[in-house]
Amino acid sequence: MTHFDALETRNADQRAADLARDLPAQVARARALPGYAETLKEVDAAGVTDTDALARLPVLRKADLGRAQGAHAPLGGFTTKPAAGFAHVFQSPGPIYEPGGVEHDWWRMGRFLHAAGLGKGDIVQNCFGYHLTPAGMIFESGARAVGAAVLPAGTGQTELQVTAARDIGTTAYAGTPDYLKVILDKADEMGARLAITRAVVGGGALFPSLRQEYADRGIACLQCYATADLGNIAYESPAMEGMIVDEGVIVEIVTPGTGIPVPPGEVGEVVVTTLNPDYPLIRFATGDLSAVLPGESPCGRTNMRIKGWMGRADQTTKIKGMFVRPEQVAALVDRHAEIVKARVVASREGEMDAMTVRIEASGGDADAFSRSVAELLKLKGAVEIVSPGSLPKDGLVIEDQRSYD
Repeated sequence: MTHFDALETRNADQRAADLARDLPAQVARARALPGYAETLKEVDAAGVTDTDALARLPVLRKADLGRAQGAHAPLGGFTTKPAAGFAHVFQSPGPIYEPGGVEHDWWRMGRFLHAAGLGKGDIVQNCFGYHLTPAGMIFESGARAVGAAVLPAGTGQTELQVTAARDIGTTAYAGTPDYLKVILDKADEMGARLAITRAVVGGGALFPSLRQEYADRGIACLQCYATADLGNIAYESPAMEGMIVDEGVIVEIVTPGTGIPVPPGEVGEVVVTTLNPDYPLIRFATGDLSAVLPGESPCGRTNMRIKGWMGRADQTTKIKGMFVRPEQVAALVDRHAEIVKARVVASREGEMDAMTVRIEASGGDADAFSRSVAELLKLKGAVEIVSPGSLPKDGLVIEDQRSYD
């Protein structure tokens, strides 16, 4: 199969050169916007030419968007044109408002659909929602980019979905991983023969057993990782070895609650910078966990790969009636030069909550660490000093060992 474009197969030198050209321009674009008036005002955009320089910029969180949209309604001052200048404005839970465009592959979903083998001659039954939230339009724009026709089905009315798929000759499904099974089971019940041979899914976990069930029915199912704010972030190819990062974004994996990149291969929070000139989100924290997968995909695409969705980075946990947040743990590490890493463990002693703070440190004052724990976490707990490198590299800074069964 040919690739979507030449960007997918760039060598490392060309990719770095393109980044050195495109990233400073995007940071400069963002720096001029009201939403970044405080956080980027001292930044020399011309010097942000690689991911090392990017990692020194502040992280932008979903909560920051919500607050900014209250001051600069409706889009928070993060877009380069007003709301009326976009084709669509969407509302996600919060509420958070997101812009959308109809220019060629604005959400960059065509790359994923192409990798999944969709193109001219296909009819995509798009079962993502079209109302208020952008998922339906995101996948529709991807289908348009590869030349496929779309049945804008949304969710629900499964019997009508089966009838339409049969009558129209739908060849591909787009939607959450589990809803396709609902359609297929209803088709079996109705005695309807469907022509679906490919599925492109997102918005939920694709369990191996479900993927295998689709394969047993003759349907090749691939998944992507996308958000309402960023569009497509990463996607599977037929090689099915991790997810390939999209060419229109820069992905970093950082310690949860901080903007500090983790060593290659370690689990951390996914932070994304988009190169979309209309909506230049810089170091946007997704709240999701993943890890970099070394090497390149066997399919020939050369961009960085991640292991896919590995849970949520927001590990906020209530202990003894108080919330403990990853940012508080990060502040503890920052306060003491001797501390390399810290991990809060919530457990039970009898019928009471207990907190243990395990600290990787070479030297340092244990009593000083305990005082900082009480001050920063607002709770007293046991402090255990362990040797550097001994804490698990699983992305957790707060571990809840309590059973809720």
